Amino acid sequence: MALLTGLDASLWPFWLWLFVATLLGLVIGSFLSVVIYRLPLMLRRSWGETDLPNISLAWPASHCPACQAPVNWKHNLPVISWLFLKGRCANCKNPISRLYPGVELAAGLLTLLIAWRYGASFQALALMGFAWTLLVLAVIDAQTRLLPDFLTLPLVWAGLTFHWLYSSPELFNQAFAGALLGYLSLWSLYWVFKLLTGREGMGYGDFKLLAALGAWLGAPALVPIILLASLSGLLVALIMKLRKAWAGQALPFGPHLVVGGLVLLLGGWEIAELLMLDSWLLITGWAFTL
Repeated sequence: MALLTGLDASLWPFWLWLFVATLLGLVIGSFLSVVIYRLPLMLRRSWGETDLPNISLAWPASHCPACQAPVNWKHNLPVISWLFLKGRCANCKNPISRLYPGVELAAGLLTLLIAWRYGASFQALALMGFAWTLLVLAVIDAQTRLLPDFLTLPLVWAGLTFHWLYSSPELFNQAFAGALLGYLSLWSLYWVFKLLTGREGMGYGDFKLLAALGAWLGAPALVPIILLASLSGLLVALIMKLRKAWAGQALPFGPHLVVGGLVLLLGGWEIAELLMLDSWLLITGWAFTL
């Protein structure tokens, strides 16, 4: 059973919908960069690291971290400003991280793909918010090994609430089971690994992230997500090994879970067929269809 469509797609020429959605994604991406930079600092300060700046997501206004000069509005346009300034601060000429335009482009591309895949619908808008949050979690985890409860837990409840209010009872049941099984599956693996080796193989944030993915995509989606995440992790480890940048150290698993979730979200049954898991989704009655 397909998710409920809440907007009248006939009111939107498709090209205009894609254009507006992409523009929205780029603008949101600029804010996501702020969250990625500031949220870990806010958390660490709340944990007692008082030498860190006292900031919030809204204060102070955007500024250069090197010279503290405020960023003029015309220098704060997504991607364009970074290119115009050649990746340097307009005031002190210090380099501006490529992460900022990278996150903006990633948010714009994800938004475009969701808009194209799901059309002009309330469903698409909700899934855009889901994807933007996953993007933030992936980058924060890759940089800091943190998956903040500030994001993962609301993402679980947002998925359940969305399906409760706007989806079919069948899909809500799958979402509820997905949240529960997503958490318990990795929690069980964590304790089995710890009992066998005495070491921690992953963090509790990974459990909550998979619970959020299950809450949005349903319990049957957990198997393809974990398979895709494992393949992504193996590929990254292989690349790092070939570049002699990996010596067996633990790698954050959150970004790979995000990759698995987003690939399944955008690829659906086509990706499942490629992984030879379409039979699994059929047997389990996966209700998250277009």
